[in-house]
Amino acid sequence: MNYLKDNSISYKIKSRVNLLGRFLSVFWVLELLDLLIFKGSLDRFGIIPHDLIGLRGILFAPFLHGGLSHLIANTLPFVVLSWFVMLQETSDFWVVTLLTMIVGGFGVWLFGVPGSVHIGASILIFGYLGFLLLRGYFQQNFVSIFLSIIVSFLYGGLVLGMLPSRPGISWEGHLFGFLGGVLAAKLIANEKQNRPS
Repeated sequence: MNYLKDNSISYKIKSRVNLLGRFLSVFWVLELLDLLIFKGSLDRFGIIPHDLIGLRGILFAPFLHGGLSHLIANTLPFVVLSWFVMLQETSDFWVVTLLTMIVGGFGVWLFGVPGSVHIGASILIFGYLGFLLLRGYFQQNFVSIFLSIIVSFLYGGLVLGMLPSRPGISWEGHLFGFLGGVLAAKLIANEKQNRPS
């Protein structure tokens, strides 16, 4: 019995590492191709506010970056926060990711500066942050509250990134990504409360 439990834990860890590895591979391969072959032209697939063609960026923008420094800056927080999102259930990762892309992407498209292009995994990072900070409040269980406190201690300072700051930083992506994560926290909490015991 213990062997089966250990095996199940080992399988979950491997599958989560594999999932994060695939996301990171997409980030890095796309950025290297963009730098070496496409000379930055893939960035046009980002979110372009108020432009119908810019809606495609809702799907593509989180996987594109404006250079290696941008990608490197996003890699560690993406790994840490997405791992925390998966700690209770791997399915939470998918729900939070999809809701963040949709809410964050449409928010940027509606409220971003016309003609600007928004790219980067930070929209997901802020979605995970919003989810993790508010999950404890919505779920009201020890594990969720504890994780909210840990994440607040490690990454709470990121919330300042939702305010307009330097040119070239998509504070709109940060803000609406965060709101997408908060919505995911609420919906997942409701779903878990409605599950049969």
